[in-house]
Amino acid sequence: MTTPDNPFKRALQAGRRQIGLWLGLADPYAAEICAGCGFDWVLIDGEHAPNDLRQMLSTLQALAPYPVHPVVRIPEGNPTLIKQVLEIGATTLLVPMVESAEQARALVRAMRYPPEGTRGVGSGLARSSRWNSHPRYLHEANERVCLLVQVETASAVAQLADIAAVEGVDGVFIGPADLSASMGHLGQPTHPEVRTAIEQALATILAAGKAPGILCTDETLARHYIALGARFVAVGVDTTLLTQSARALAARFQDDQPASAKTPSGY
Repeated sequence: MTTPDNPFKRALQAGRRQIGLWLGLADPYAAEICAGCGFDWVLIDGEHAPNDLRQMLSTLQALAPYPVHPVVRIPEGNPTLIKQVLEIGATTLLVPMVESAEQARALVRAMRYPPEGTRGVGSGLARSSRWNSHPRYLHEANERVCLLVQVETASAVAQLADIAAVEGVDGVFIGPADLSASMGHLGQPTHPEVRTAIEQALATILAAGKAPGILCTDETLARHYIALGARFVAVGVDTTLLTQSARALAARFQDDQPASAKTPSGY
């Protein structure tokens, strides 16, 4: 058996757009439904959603048969947690609240086996190597892993050029919600000042030769960021889609509104 490639990483390197969906429901069954919907990647959120290590594992297993790439957002850049998430089979990690190039370099080392890094060797116990069924895993894993760092404060944006220049960082993700809060516009990720900062950040990341990413559920604005060079863009959140759809359905019956379109059978 050969060590699996990372098609998401290759796509970013080639400059190909990757459209994704955020998974916050923390349920493998719901994740599997989304896996077959046509997205290039899905984000298993371990920062703001109630996903622990075993839940992440179950979700990775549910997604495995589908042509969608799982990205795992861990709650913090802890080297032990990074090692554990890699060993349950994740190959692409998104790390929140990266504030400096020094922090980014530490994350690169945590993602890689020696001599390039400090990742502990335990492949005989790991799903990532299929329990050593991939005989070249230890020698090839460093080239397969993909590190996305999340820049989401005004102070981090000020350090963005240095962060993006770190070798081993594959992409830089802009977090609009926290960025807007740090800029004094809490709850206003589309504020003109925030949009300007995001647009400048996208240009800085591209200038460093790295892939910019963002979460944007406003379709018009998402397309705008894509036009500016954003390469991996999450355009929806499963919890939001469910909430909006359920509320709209209930409202139509409460207000006795006529059906606007035929709804496919749920049976």
